[in-house]
Amino acid sequence: MILPPATLGMLGGGQLGRFFVLAAHEMGYRVVVLDPDPYSPAGKAADVHLVAAYDDPAALEQLAGQCAAVTTEFENVPADTLAFLSKYVTVRPDAEAVRTCQNRSEEKAFLKRHGFPHAPHADIRSEDDLRSAHADLFPGVLKVARFGYDGKGQARVNSRAEAVAAWNGFRNEPCVLERQLQLDCEVSVVLARDEAGQVKCFPTAENSHRKGILDVSIVPARTSGCLAAQLPNEAEEIAAGIAQQMDYIGTLAVEFFVVHGRLYVNEMAPRPHNSGHHSLDACITNQFEQQLRALCGLPLGEARAHSAAVMVNLLGDIWYLDDPHHAKEPDWARLFAIPNLKLHLYGKHHPRPGRKMGHFTVIGNDPEEVRKSALAARRAMGITDE
Repeated sequence: MILPPATLGMLGGGQLGRFFVLAAHEMGYRVVVLDPDPYSPAGKAADVHLVAAYDDPAALEQLAGQCAAVTTEFENVPADTLAFLSKYVTVRPDAEAVRTCQNRSEEKAFLKRHGFPHAPHADIRSEDDLRSAHADLFPGVLKVARFGYDGKGQARVNSRAEAVAAWNGFRNEPCVLERQLQLDCEVSVVLARDEAGQVKCFPTAENSHRKGILDVSIVPARTSGCLAAQLPNEAEEIAAGIAQQMDYIGTLAVEFFVVHGRLYVNEMAPRPHNSGHHSLDACITNQFEQQLRALCGLPLGEARAHSAAVMVNLLGDIWYLDDPHHAKEPDWARLFAIPNLKLHLYGKHHPRPGRKMGHFTVIGNDPEEVRKSALAARRAMGITDE
């Protein structure tokens, strides 16, 4: 075990890293954050912020020299950086797991190899690949293989001609073409797995998106509508199986499409996840403490929820409701007036449309009352369904 007051390393300085830093500080650890942004939320909270690129040799040497273990808050950290650091310190998740999750082609190959359900797809490396793709893949979604997130690097395509145009728009980057599925709904499972193979799953979340960005997560996922009663358990079993096949250590998120009552894996994230933010307020142990526990070889905490919860993302758009050219701080008093609502702002220095600036979570004993209260609070902040 790596015990306090050891120093831990975090690659990435966004809000996920910030929550990790806060969890680590509560448990008596110090944290060094490596992130090139001098204003990064995690960097501002850390004991040390190394402002450098993720492959900067001097910064990596310093990280390796100061830290007992290193983890990451996003999947686009170079896998080679993780491999280098693993020569000197404990690194979790390992480079191969991150490499699998950061490339859609590798991810799909992994799912196919191990028999996990996923949408029909084709790897696209050339225009010829698009022209020879099976007709059943249209209409489809063309996704860049790397660096796509929150709806970025994706295009819906109804024909080969549209696919070729989209691929050219992506500057001929390697892509994956997926058949567009008719979704009943979307769900996700966030879990933690330790070095002994023990897995703790947080309750399955029901998710809705706006413009490709997570908007609302409902926990527990409702089984009275699009989700059959057994599907949350099935989702947890599939997610745990994925973690086992990757020999994954840390916090992992698995997103699913539900189509005609069946689960299809959409993608994996080798880190805590936006849809797991409810765990900060509604679970015995939150996803960031679990990340730390797995990293340090501590026993995993209890992931059970003690409350129903609905999490709502707060994007930079609401800073511009009155004037599209000038940011204005939202009226947070509207949220503080709700006694069972927890507000989390990330400390980002500049709001912009589509940027995740914070979230709030409403908790309570009655899932339907919690949902109604959260959606009313969402409307009060000027967030519409359009």
